[in-house]
Amino acid sequence: MAFDFGLSQIGIAVGNTVLGTTQALGILKANDGSPDWSAVSLIILEWQPQLLVVGSPINMDGTESALSARADKFARRLHGRFGMEVTLMDERLSSFEAKQVAREAGHKGDYKARPIDGVAAELILKSWLSENT
Repeated sequence: MAFDFGLSQIGIAVGNTVLGTTQALGILKANDGSPDWSAVSLIILEWQPQLLVVGSPINMDGTESALSARADKFARRLHGRFGMEVTLMDERLSSFEAKQVAREAGHKGDYKARPIDGVAAELILKSWLSENT
């Protein structure tokens, strides 16, 4: 399961390491980066993931972005709350690529009405799968 961390919403996707498939699940609303943890718990309970992957918002030059520390904290909180293995994955260009994917699927560009964070989480997970399976 992958998360595209954000301050107002967090994208979620699931995947299967055996089949190499991924699927965007959508978003969770967040308040300054903090989601409704009971909603996160229900999603984890429903999907029973083996691993949680959190996108790490690294700058293009490889340095940490302003959100990097916040995403790291979110990853630590996932581990602390659920006792699961959590790994960070470089997410450079995932939002840009998610917008391209959405446009190709007919998305008109209103990302507030139709957020792309779930697609971004799916792209993060696809990257993790391609590097680790």
